[in-house]
Parts: sequence; structure tokens; C-alpha cells
Amino acid sequence: MTVTPFRIEITDADVADLHARLDRTRWPHEDEGLPDWTRGTDPVYLRKLVTYWRERYDWRAHEARLNALPQFVADLDGTRIHFVHVRSPRRPAIPLVLTHGWPGSFVEFLEVIELLGNGDGPAFDLVVPSLPGYAFSARRGTTPNREVARLWLALMTALGYERFGLQGGDVGAGVSSLVARLAPERVIGVHLNFVGSSYRPWLGEGSAPLDAEERAALAGFTAWAEARGAYGHLHRTTPRTPASALNDSPAGLASWIVEKFYYWSDRSDAAEPPFSPDLLLTNVSLYWFTGAIGSSMAIYYDNAHDPMALAREERIAPPLAYAAFPHEIWNPPAAWLRRGFNLQRYTRMPRGGHFAALEAPAELADDVRTFFEERSS
Repeated sequence: MTVTPFRIEITDADVADLHARLDRTRWPHEDEGLPDWTRGTDPVYLRKLVTYWRERYDWRAHEARLNALPQFVADLDGTRIHFVHVRSPRRPAIPLVLTHGWPGSFVEFLEVIELLGNGDGPAFDLVVPSLPGYAFSARRGTTPNREVARLWLALMTALGYERFGLQGGDVGAGVSSLVARLAPERVIGVHLNFVGSSYRPWLGEGSAPLDAEERAALAGFTAWAEARGAYGHLHRTTPRTPASALNDSPAGLASWIVEKFYYWSDRSDAAEPPFSPDLLLTNVSLYWFTGAIGSSMAIYYDNAHDPMALAREERIAPPLAYAAFPHEIWNPPAAWLRRGFNLQRYTRMPRGGHFAALEAPAELADDVRTFFEERSS
């Protein structure tokens, strides 16, 4: 296993190609007289965002900001994994793996990295990998969360960390949970701000009946999936089909990704996503320049064929903290989490949605810091 320094170096030709494609965007016919986001991405907002991307967005400035982070690539038994590794100047430091989800990237954690690197409380050595098939990490064959978890264990071994903590949302929550399940003796604790449908506690013979809160939460999640979950069904069944279109059209890619940043966030019914155009476009640009949209969606297909179903009386042993952000897609009740986790902390957060590290970075960092300070005392 080899680890080497890495810098992002997108060519001028790739930037010019992006601009040319944006200039040639073939816009669909617009629906007349309908609320902006009723049927998906608001076409007026999207046109404005694409114009900004072409005329004002400065990729080189954001590339330089990303390159200010210490980045590396590791060859883990033939799989190339890109990661940020920020070591604390203070000792001792808790190694902590921050894992993003879809349609995010390591860009989600920029502010959290800074917050966890400063302030009082425990010091952290932060490891922020890009999932296989995302950004600058390669995908090899079928790579469900279980295989990603094995890669994360190999990565932490290569970096010299025997024990470490984990934090994640979205896909990152599933990966973090599986790392703890596969190697509980190595995990100090797990902090999650999401638990997806791939987590399946034992509900068969001998399990306690679902209580009213659990039934209501699951019904809410089912209703959300019916209203806004078409993307997930597509990813789980035929991810290659949309990949060809999205990989060929930057405007289409932006529409597909930014819709999620609108619907899944704590936006208070605003007309636009609660994120700056520069932040959104840096994330979308990473998908565009690396051609990663197809490989990023494929993990949904892989996980559908390898769900994290727990056996009877099986629980994931390391301590768990769950941060419930009020506008998350769904927040499982504590009783649901106790069915499969060693739940030690459940915090109802004051604001934020699915993209907690972007929407409420200070609150997320504080909850992470408090949880791991309890683990280290």
C-alpha cells in the first residue's frame, strides 16, 4: 500500500471544453405558470446558475483553495483512493474519518475541517476520503458500502492509526456503520447525522414491536420516498442510463445535483438553495471534471444488492451518537437506532437538513467534539 501527495490540476483544455458545452446548452421547453420547483429544478434558477458558471465562476480560484488542503492518494490493493489528511499540531489527537455522501464530495467538510482543527476540546487528526468512483478516487468492480468499509480500514492502517472515530451522513453514514460492524475493536465511536434505508435492524421473531414513534417515522420516510425518491430508485436499478446524459451535459448535471441541494436542505421555502453559487458549482465541477457522475450513482445499485441487514440480536458495538437535524430527509427515533446500535447520545439540532456539514457546520462540529471528548475522558 502506497500513499503519495496529490494536487488537483484540471487542464486548461478541460475548462475550455466545459465553457464550450455551457455555451451550447440546449434548453428544454419551460412549463408556464407553475410554481418554480414543483416539477423539479426551477428552470429560471438553473439558467441563472449556468450563466454564472460560464461567465463569473472562477474554477482556478476554487482549485487553489482545495489545493491548500493536504491531499493524498493511496493505492489500496489496486484501488486508488483520494483523501485529505489534516494532522492536529496538538497531541494526543483522535483520528477521525469524515465520509461524505451523494451528491456531495469532500468539499462538504471544508468548514468542519477548520472548526475541528481549532477551538477547545479534543484534538483531531482528520482523514477525509473521497468515496470510490467520486472525485479523484477510482472505482474497481462492484463496490458496495461493505467494500468501502474494508478500504477505509486499510487506509487507516496505512496511515498508522490502529483506533479511530467515524463521522458520516448519507452514504457516509452507511460506510461508517459498516466499518464499526466489521472492526468494532478499532472504532472509538461513531457519529452520524443520517441513517439510510440500507440499515436494517432485526425485525423478525423475537424483536420488540415497533412503537408509535417508529411507525410514524417509517411512514414519513415512505411518503418522502414516494414524493422525492425517484432518483434513488433509478440509481438502484439502472444507473448507467442517466449517466450517459449527465456526463455529456454540464447543465443537465447541475440540474440533477442542485435539485437535491434544494429539496433536501433547510431552506424555509426560499426560492433558491441556501448555498452560494460558488459552493454549489465547486461541487458540481468536481463531478464534471472527473466524469464521476455514473460511478458515483453506481454505489446505490451495489448497496441494493448488499444491504446492511443485521442478524437476530446483533448490534453494532461501538458507541453511537446521532445528531437529528430538523430538516433531514428523516430522523429515525432513538428506539429504532437502539435496535442495532449502541446508542449513547441523541441530539436534536436547532437547524439544518441533509447537508449538515454545509448548513450547520458549527453545530455539527460542536456535537462531534462533545461526543468524542466523552469517549477520550
